Amino acid sequence: MPFDAICLQAVLGQLRREILGVRIDKVQQPARDQVVLLLRGNRRLLLNAGANAPRIQLTSRLRENPAEPPMFCMLLRKHLVGARVAEITQPPLERLARLELDVTDDFGRPGRRTLVLEAMGRRSNLILLDGEGRIIESLRRVDADMSAARQVLPGLFYQPPASTGRLPVTEETEEGFARKLADAPPERSLDGFLLDAYFGLSPLMARELAFRTAGDTGARLCQLSPEERDCFSRVFFAFQRDVLADHFTPVCLMKNGRPEEFSCMEIRQYAGILESVPYSDISGLMDDFSDARERQERVRQRGADLIRTAATARDRLRRKLALQEKDYAQTQDRDRLRICGDLITANLYRMERGMRTLRCENYYDPDCAQVTIDLDPLLTPQQNAAKYYKRYTKAKTAEKYLREQMEIARRDLEYLDSVLEEIGRAESEQDFTDIRSELKDAGFLRKQGKKELQRPAKPRAFRTIGGFRVLVGRNNRQNDRLTTRDADHRDLWFHTQKIHGAHVILCTGGAEPGEADILQAAMLAAWYSQAKDSANVPVDYTPVKYVKKPAGARPGMVIYNTCRTIHVTPEEGLVHNLERA
Repeated sequence: MPFDAICLQAVLGQLRREILGVRIDKVQQPARDQVVLLLRGNRRLLLNAGANAPRIQLTSRLRENPAEPPMFCMLLRKHLVGARVAEITQPPLERLARLELDVTDDFGRPGRRTLVLEAMGRRSNLILLDGEGRIIESLRRVDADMSAARQVLPGLFYQPPASTGRLPVTEETEEGFARKLADAPPERSLDGFLLDAYFGLSPLMARELAFRTAGDTGARLCQLSPEERDCFSRVFFAFQRDVLADHFTPVCLMKNGRPEEFSCMEIRQYAGILESVPYSDISGLMDDFSDARERQERVRQRGADLIRTAATARDRLRRKLALQEKDYAQTQDRDRLRICGDLITANLYRMERGMRTLRCENYYDPDCAQVTIDLDPLLTPQQNAAKYYKRYTKAKTAEKYLREQMEIARRDLEYLDSVLEEIGRAESEQDFTDIRSELKDAGFLRKQGKKELQRPAKPRAFRTIGGFRVLVGRNNRQNDRLTTRDADHRDLWFHTQKIHGAHVILCTGGAEPGEADILQAAMLAAWYSQAKDSANVPVDYTPVKYVKKPAGARPGMVIYNTCRTIHVTPEEGLVHNLERA
């Protein structure tokens, strides 16, 4: 995601038009790297200092907050609630934004606080300064062991990150550009030349300028004719003028309906490959673009320990099941042990103590073929016969026990697969808390003395074209509650056929839903399942009264005897439209 200094400039231009002088009513920290300032007028300013998607923007997305706000959030509330946005600045083409805030202390005296966002990849940070430029606190503290050149610690004066030494793309002159172009290595690519000589450009925009010059993103300087070198200069300075004039045209590059890239300027290099969708404002563009990626990042960060726990338990169960199946196969040969005992007993008169083998006729065989039976020379013939009978009885008992244990292991494997699937669908902190609690109750996570704060999580809610409400479970325990307790027996229950997924309830209230309503509910069931990226997904649906939960079954496990099946291809756009309906 190329949130470069130019994109930051475009965002800050929008913020200056919309939030200067606006009061901060609340401060929230929905994620470790995210702070949301709730502004007067029902507007939300997101400051994201995450390594993968650092940015600042106005957002319309509602983010669920943790039950207990982090300490950094509490400190920001102390200093910023009631403050007004006085100024928004950016050093020339730096990925750094400063929010100057007018505050009033407890004694009514005016003051100044500064919130600095450094949107610099893995070094991103969010820092609160006092009126003198001293650091009050930061999202990430940087001590001398982490960086000898620049520390970010409370009490120190704030020092901006060191400059790269390259010239900002907006400060270049025609003479300077021509000189740098003449001195550059001939084999250097056009985009590489731009990235080496200037800062403020993302690799995407550097490739775009190369494409606009030569029609090829990989073109090299040595391949340019004199006319193309002049064209390169014209393209570069046309781009520079657009940046200086704040002439931005936000676009999202889509592939099969999914966002792949975004830019604050027109992108031509992917013509015929990606669809270019224009946006009226860049904040709305980044909201749509980052929604799916943030969900994946939340799963990666918050769900990593849960994924590791569930995957480890699943792998252990697979190994255990493989050993049980091997032992079970051996029990199927137990009749041979009984026959050996019978043959030894029938031939006691021929045997003596100390024999190592017994060779005799197998009267169980129609041909009475000769067999050789291994004996323990330290045992009497009667003891050898008893040993074979004991092994036979043990194998017979083991068969029943192993059959039961393998059935339990297969059910647990299926359950853990469903847990891993629901971790991938988790969106909020409460979702992960519920899954963690579910794993503890199931015995796959150790229960600790401190009890986690629980808040009742609500299922996802949608509305079909016919006005019917659709509820989608977030996890296995919520699936249970939704299907067996909350749903009316006349409602319709949906689930992907033989594929892990959420329980979906089409709330009918006794009315008859149309085909379109059933189709949309089936699409939701397919989208919130392991088959969300597949086509022609089979989805079973039946009235809730036919869905039963077996006694002792794991959460989310149900059975049903009658159903209809509909095949659907899930569409992300339709899911979002139903959610907003």
